[in-house]
Amino acid sequence: MALLEVKDLHVYYGKIHALKGVSLELGKDQIVTLIGANGAGKSTTLKAISGILGASEGQITYDGEPLRDLAAHHIVGKGIVQVPEGRRIFSRLTVAENLKIGAFLLSDKKWIADAEERVLELFPRIRQRLKQIAGTLSGGEQQMLAIARGLMSNPRVLLLDEPSMGLAPILVQQIFDTIVGIRKSGIAVLLVEQNAFLALQIADYGYVIETGAISLKGTGADLLDNPQVKEAYLG
Repeated sequence: MALLEVKDLHVYYGKIHALKGVSLELGKDQIVTLIGANGAGKSTTLKAISGILGASEGQITYDGEPLRDLAAHHIVGKGIVQVPEGRRIFSRLTVAENLKIGAFLLSDKKWIADAEERVLELFPRIRQRLKQIAGTLSGGEQQMLAIARGLMSNPRVLLLDEPSMGLAPILVQQIFDTIVGIRKSGIAVLLVEQNAFLALQIADYGYVIETGAISLKGTGADLLDNPQVKEAYLG
C-alpha cells in the first residue's frame, strides 16, 4: 500500500477546472516527481494534498487514513509538510527563529534540539548564519532554510515545490543531492520541479501533468527515455 495516494482529484479556482481527475501514489522512502508546463496543475496538486486548497472531488489517503477536507495544520501534524514555491521564509526573523517556527506543533524540547542539529548537519551554511536576518540570505541559502524549516516539523512526507527555481547551477546540484539525502533518512519526497532532467534522474517514479490531468507516468528512467518527454521537457 502506498504511503500517500491521490485518486481522481478535482480542484477548481472559481469556474476554472484546475485539476481534472489527478491520481498518483508515493511509496515509503520514495522520491516521486511531478513534471509539466507552467500552469499545468503541479503546484495546485501539492496545495490540495497539504490542505491549502480544497478539492471538490476525489480522495487523498495517507497511511490508509483519509486526508481530504482536513485543515492544513492537522495535515502537518500527521507528518505531511510542504516547502512552498518561492521559499516563503519569514524574512524579518533570524535563521534560528525560522527553524523554531518549523517545530511549532512539537513540544519535546530535546527532540527539537536534536532535529535542529540534524538539519544544520545537512545544511552547514545555515549553521554559520543562525543569528542572521533571513531576508539577507542569498537565494540558495533561503532555499536551504525553507527546506530545513520543513524538516523541523518531523515529516514523513515532504512536498517540495520548485526547489531549484532561480538558483545558480552549482546550487541546484547541491539541492538535488540534499533531496536524495532526505530520502535516505527515511522521508518520502513528492517533488514538483521545473528542471525535469534532474528531477527524473533522482526520482523512483514520475508523473507528467498536462492541463490538469496526468498524461504519462513511469519510472524516472523510463520517462527520461520517453520520446514525448524528451521533446516537451528535456530539450
